[in-house]
Amino acid sequence: MDALLREYLPILIFLGIAIGLSIVMVAASLVAGRQKPDPEKLSAYECGFEAFDEARKQFDVRFYLVAILFIIFDLEVAFLFPWAVALGDIGMFGFWSMVAFLGVLTVGFVYEWKKGALEWE
Repeated sequence: MDALLREYLPILIFLGIAIGLSIVMVAASLVAGRQKPDPEKLSAYECGFEAFDEARKQFDVRFYLVAILFIIFDLEVAFLFPWAVALGDIGMFGFWSMVAFLGVLTVGFVYEWKKGALEWE
């Protein structure tokens, strides 16, 4: 049992160093950084509406369309690399499964295109 616990000692040391460095970095940023928010820091950044406003406020549907577009391309890249590596092992079933997957993603992309998510005003 003692030998088994010694095998976990490097992991515990690594976790201790990681937690310690995290605490030091957060504390250093609180000490070194200015904590005086101004109106520019509190303004809307990427979402397009005020961050601390009513949660039920309506906003433009294009934000959803951009999120769907990101998911389409993110999923495509995330699945294409492992598929390409294992293509020799998975055979024709794997090939046609990926063709069906890419077909579904293409339908999503065409939907985005028709809705005008790729056109910026």
